[in-house]
Amino acid sequence: MTMAPFISKWRFALIATLFSAAFIAIAARLFVLHVCESQKSIDALEDQRQTTTLISAKRGNITDARGNLLAVSRPVIKLGVDPKVLELDDPKVKEKLETASLILKMPLSELLEKCKPETFEVETENGIVLKERRWRLIDTVEEDVFEKIAALNIYGFKGEKKYVRTYPSQGLAAHAIGFVNAEGTSVSGVERMCEYYLKGQDGWIQTEKDARRREITQFRMREVPAVDGMNVELSIDIILQEVAQREIQRIVEEFNPNKATIIISDPATGFICAMASYPSFDPNNYNKYPVENLRNYAISDRLEPGSTFKIVPISAALNENIVTQDDTFDCSQSTANFRGRILKLPGESHKMGILSVRQIAEQSSNRGAAHLGMLLGEKKLYEYAKLFGFGELTHIGLAGEVDGTLHNPKRWDGLTITRMPMGHAIDATPLQIHCAMSVLANQGVYMKPQLVKRVYSADGKSEILFAPKKLRQVISPKVAEEMCDILSGVASKVGTARRAAVEGFKVAGKTGTAKKIVNGKYSSLHYASSFTGIFPADRPRLVITIVVDEPHSKISRYGGAVGGPAFANIARQAAAYLGIQNDEEYQKILAWKDSLW
Repeated sequence: MTMAPFISKWRFALIATLFSAAFIAIAARLFVLHVCESQKSIDALEDQRQTTTLISAKRGNITDARGNLLAVSRPVIKLGVDPKVLELDDPKVKEKLETASLILKMPLSELLEKCKPETFEVETENGIVLKERRWRLIDTVEEDVFEKIAALNIYGFKGEKKYVRTYPSQGLAAHAIGFVNAEGTSVSGVERMCEYYLKGQDGWIQTEKDARRREITQFRMREVPAVDGMNVELSIDIILQEVAQREIQRIVEEFNPNKATIIISDPATGFICAMASYPSFDPNNYNKYPVENLRNYAISDRLEPGSTFKIVPISAALNENIVTQDDTFDCSQSTANFRGRILKLPGESHKMGILSVRQIAEQSSNRGAAHLGMLLGEKKLYEYAKLFGFGELTHIGLAGEVDGTLHNPKRWDGLTITRMPMGHAIDATPLQIHCAMSVLANQGVYMKPQLVKRVYSADGKSEILFAPKKLRQVISPKVAEEMCDILSGVASKVGTARRAAVEGFKVAGKTGTAKKIVNGKYSSLHYASSFTGIFPADRPRLVITIVVDEPHSKISRYGGAVGGPAFANIARQAAAYLGIQNDEEYQKILAWKDSLW
């Protein structure tokens, strides 16, 4: 009897203690929430209630010189679903989903699987981790398809407008244009070079949403409109580009090379009219091609220029008044005296004797070029090579360009003075070789090669023009004109590029057939064949360069046989397209003009 009151008091005390502890814990928690973490709680609530929606800017267009679209951003809809509010048990909703699956051309089972609730964690700017529901259903849906889906009025489905980059001409000028990847990042070509102008500025809307995640329009707080990107007009001419790419395809079918490139430009301005490379790719499906196909052979690969480099020592010797085009050299001898040293001269493709400077160019004499190099000396030969653009970037602006190799004379060995004049002991990109020939076609002036002519806004209110850029005078106009005349013999019956001749026109050019270095030494099985020329020679309108890496042919691998026909084919089509008069017509026009005076 005496124990009962004691136990009762003990139980009461225990219960009172537990209640007190619970009360204190609740009070402490409330204190933390309302005092210590009040701002954090408010921020979390705001993050759940407020939303920021991105408004995508439209990327600018890329066009050719005549306004043809080469790259354009196409509006599409990113279709999303909020599984939490989608009532899958409702027969009407299921019926609508069946219709949606037909519109989307997606199996109903797959659509239902995508509609299942799924959450993931995101961290806000305040460091708060929130549970979000996954929205994405299909990345890209055409606008007309989305309109059909929207007409079904399925609660929980929503669309978000975005842009997809497309290339209407597919693989045409792919390396020059470049591409934008699936994440919207510009990767190569003009797309990357002109990213600042093309990309535009995304806008955004900050607003509040209700319990069903719908925007409360009247509570929209801030709205910044998107600013679309500017358009870029290239110097590429889609017709000349097609001509170049057809010719590359013919070369591939006939010679099965490792790589090939063709460059066409206006020598007076430096603007590139066409730039084609093999292997190539379709920028619409860039991820389906090997990485090697994405490389722009015109700027990213080095090769020894071979005999195309001979224009440098010949031009330099004439410009320095060391020789005239009629001076002769004995090219039958295998050695020569250079500053008291007997040097071994390079071999020839066939036996040669006494040759004039003009004949050295026409017949592409290695020993003749070596004699001119020795007359110039190391310092002058090096300086002129630099002036012609070898050993440095052309600064065309495309990513991936390499500068080539031109060693300082201090690093030359005893034979470099006889080997460099024939295009060995030096390497360059096809574009550098092209720019060197362009000097002769432009009165001795080196112009900066350019791909972009202007940048302009869609409304036409803003415009940036890219003018031709004269970088330096390399040789005199007189010597440049003389070189064009000398090199016209290369495409004649006595020259190394007879197949580069174009009936009715005077053509100037230079062949190149360079042995490649394999395992540290020159290989007699691996060659790079090239031809770079001026059309027409007496009134230059175009410079055309063809470089083919390792052509496979049982007949000939020489530059005149591989690149010469390609030059002639391109020149004939360009003359018809651009309205370039043949020599006879041109002389008639000149005679008519003279008669007026």
